Amino acid sequence: MNSATVSAKPALINLLDFDRKGLQPFFVGLGEKPFRATQLLKWIYQEGVTDFDEMTNLSKSLRQYLKENCTISTPEIVAEQLATDGTCKWAMQTHCGNRIETVYIPEEKRATLCISSQVGCALACSFCSTAQQGFNRNLSTGEIIGQLYLAQKLLGPDRRITNVVMMGMGEPLLNFDNVVAAMNLMMDDFAFGLSKRRVTVSTSGVVPAMNRLGDVCDVSMAVSLHAPYNELRDQLVPINIKYPLDQLMDACREYAKTGPRKHITFEYVMLDGINDSQDDARKLVKLLKDVPSKVNLIPFNPFPQSNYRCSKKATMLAFRDTLHNAGIITTIRKTRGEDIDAACGQLVGQVKDKSRRHLKLQAAAGNNHAA
Repeated sequence: MNSATVSAKPALINLLDFDRKGLQPFFVGLGEKPFRATQLLKWIYQEGVTDFDEMTNLSKSLRQYLKENCTISTPEIVAEQLATDGTCKWAMQTHCGNRIETVYIPEEKRATLCISSQVGCALACSFCSTAQQGFNRNLSTGEIIGQLYLAQKLLGPDRRITNVVMMGMGEPLLNFDNVVAAMNLMMDDFAFGLSKRRVTVSTSGVVPAMNRLGDVCDVSMAVSLHAPYNELRDQLVPINIKYPLDQLMDACREYAKTGPRKHITFEYVMLDGINDSQDDARKLVKLLKDVPSKVNLIPFNPFPQSNYRCSKKATMLAFRDTLHNAGIITTIRKTRGEDIDAACGQLVGQVKDKSRRHLKLQAAAGNNHAA
């Protein structure tokens, strides 16, 4: 038989790629009632059942269809590293051979999972190890929620994940639809049931997506700021060239009006001699004067070939005090998982770079400054 005449079998539908809003029309299209979506979510996320034959409140014919046409597929955990402070980092392999990293951070009263949204990152932030690898592709909804699904399954019912931060590899708001669907599942009472105050999306400042997010998904927001004026932020966070600080602050003010925490958390990595002077602190106070804010000062975590050093402790304390004295809630984040490269900005995975966008952004930044 001529192989060209043999039609390829359609790919199985990964049911983890749908939130409840997506599952309802899927089942209606099969001639089923919309409530089948709720039943399926409960089986997968609350009962941990992935064998369709065990989903006994679904009809036999529906179970047979799901067996033949659908799957419940997550990334595969291929490595685990445990830090001395209890932080755990998992390397997960996707179907295309790339690896992403997910980090579990246990604390006394909560347990946080840091989730990746892309394979690599195209934004080329100069102080971030992930950005140096380039970019391959967006993760699917199933690959995003699959990280939480696998982590909770491994940890068991006695170690519940209470908080999720979209702060792993990638820029979440450049994978908008898949990230929103995954966060919907995190907060769905029939899936993981997390509070909207306990799900945080972190962005480097994709302003149009920030404006859109408030209309479709009610989660907490963190902004990777790292500089209090455009010239410096252009160098550290090159997307600032496209969406400068005045646009970013406008988006932050608008989001804070309706966001669950009524403020924006600003992440600010402390780089010795770069962005940590008292003048920088005063400029930051001025920048945030009418934005409901909380500031997290992050000690820089070194990685190979980085040209930065972490600010001295005394410098960080003085910077914090200047913000405190201006009425801005400010904390110095405790570094977690540093001995296994699981700290902020250190996640790398294995990325087959398909994009030169990070090089273009860097060139654009150089041209901007030369002008």
